[in-house]
Amino acid sequence: MTSQKDVGRFAPAPTGYLHLGHVLNAIHVWGHARAHGGTVLLRIEDHDRERCRPEYEAALLEDLDWLGFVPDAPLVRQSDRGLIYEAMAARLRAQGLLYACRCTRKVLGSGSPGVLGSKGPEIRYRGTCSDLDLPFDGDVGWRVRMPGDTITFADQWCGAQTQTPANQCGDLLIRDRRGNWTYQFVATVDDHVQGITHVIRGVDLLPSTGRQILLGRLIGREAPARFAHHALIMKSPTHKLSKSDGDTGVRDLRAAGWTRGRVLASASVHVEEV
Repeated sequence: MTSQKDVGRFAPAPTGYLHLGHVLNAIHVWGHARAHGGTVLLRIEDHDRERCRPEYEAALLEDLDWLGFVPDAPLVRQSDRGLIYEAMAARLRAQGLLYACRCTRKVLGSGSPGVLGSKGPEIRYRGTCSDLDLPFDGDVGWRVRMPGDTITFADQWCGAQTQTPANQCGDLLIRDRRGNWTYQFVATVDDHVQGITHVIRGVDLLPSTGRQILLGRLIGREAPARFAHHALIMKSPTHKLSKSDGDTGVRDLRAAGWTRGRVLASASVHVEEV
């Protein structure tokens, strides 16, 4: 990972306040870029209109500035990029790769198990709606027919990886029944459109990498980004820090009198673990 044209990204979702896990990721992202003459883009992943809040975005931008993490370009919000996602979805539909899905969460929960992931067996979509030719309007989600390709890639920290998305998750949901674009889709599209060359993120997202590489091929990305998945800061042996739980919030640490240096040092301790 030594290109002089490295483009990385820090991509928080404004669904809660920043915690030490985000600080650790920022240290990795900005550290790599500064060490290799690269740039960092800031992307606000607010595609989930039901969970994202303006006050969380304002707080995370303030915390990043206080911590000294300055992006190299104006921030981008996914909520402003609907036309880009629609165009990519249209490309998939024109290839015959997109179909409407009316399955509810209950139906999805009864799907067949896929491979073992970081949180246990992943539910694999059974293709219930794949041949029904349902209309794309109304109360339906949109799914991509995932080829059976096996994806291999070398992760900087986790080593050689082999993943077959069709066996892990089945056909991939790119827009849910409420009209929200999904993380897997918008992250893949944005990494392609923004020219992201290096994706540095937590190891909990390692199982998503193969499907994002494969989806990237389907929307026209010739060469995938390079990936590095770092260890997480855990609050217990089985649970990572969570924004929704309010874990180790940067704002709370600031209110308790922690300095910028102390916050960075607390997160930096875990850099040695990767």
